[in-house]
Amino acid sequence: MTSVANPASVAPAAPSAPIERWLARPPYGLKSGLVLLVVLIALGWSAQRVQIDVMIHQLGEAVGAQLGLAPQSQVGRGIARVGEAMFPPVISERTELARIEDLDRERLPWLARIEREQTREARLDPRTLQMEETVSEREVLVEPFGYATRVAAKMLETLEIAFWATLLAVLLSAPLAYFGAANYAPNRFAYGTARGAVSLLRAIPELISALFLVLAFGFGPVAGILALGLHAAGFLGKFYAEDIENADRKPQEALAALGASKLKVIWTAVLPQVLPQYVAYTMYVLDRNVRMATVIGIVGAGGIGQELKGRYDLFNYGHVTTILIAIFLTVFALDQVSARLRRRLL
Repeated sequence: MTSVANPASVAPAAPSAPIERWLARPPYGLKSGLVLLVVLIALGWSAQRVQIDVMIHQLGEAVGAQLGLAPQSQVGRGIARVGEAMFPPVISERTELARIEDLDRERLPWLARIEREQTREARLDPRTLQMEETVSEREVLVEPFGYATRVAAKMLETLEIAFWATLLAVLLSAPLAYFGAANYAPNRFAYGTARGAVSLLRAIPELISALFLVLAFGFGPVAGILALGLHAAGFLGKFYAEDIENADRKPQEALAALGASKLKVIWTAVLPQVLPQYVAYTMYVLDRNVRMATVIGIVGAGGIGQELKGRYDLFNYGHVTTILIAIFLTVFALDQVSARLRRRLL
């Protein structure tokens, strides 16, 4: 006899869960395509305004000439002439004795010597009205490392300008960073004022401020220090403030709960966190100030820039090469020092 199960005792089957389908959005839609089209049109219009097509054409001619696929181009000839004139670098100094006052022949500079050299010069003969070549002799003081020593002295002055400008920037940016951090500014007015000052300092290029500072302070390193320091204070003030805002809040809240002042909290809980970044920012600004000191020196703000401009105007490209090598070696040495400091702090 077969027993039949009670239908009420049979549990009803659980309803099947709806299958969820995950659909990824296409990476590019109609809106993205239109935006890309507008960007491409704007780039094409801008490229025509700044002659990008001319640049590509001239560079293509120069490369083709080097590969033997095209005749020599104007760009290639210009680069070749400049390259020939810039090498070898000049490290010696030759000065005519007639231009040196109170020269003691018995006490010449280190490794210096006196040489006689012949000079040829074309002059107009007033009797025949013909150009004639005349040969004359003159004595010159030859210093084998004279120009290298001069460049080193100018480079040292450039380093001093960059160092004092960076120190000035750090001193100015510290209060700007404190009042420019949203979590430490005493009120919105102080916050807005600090942020506005930082933006103003960054907005004025060093070369422009150096032009006016030279008028106020005269030619020399003072104008260069102020121009570089004020501009760099804008950068450091912004970077320092943002790092203060992004620092971990838990140590700060713990010290604040114990009754520590804001300055104590920053010194104890914030500075250890941001110090490696601060060192990196400061060393970058020092590196940048060294390079920019060569630029503002062109307008008379001290440093090696004035020497660079003078030699370039006289077409002394070998001397220019020596100056560029000195700048490169200085920047490279600063980069190595910065890397060592960061490794010690990290």
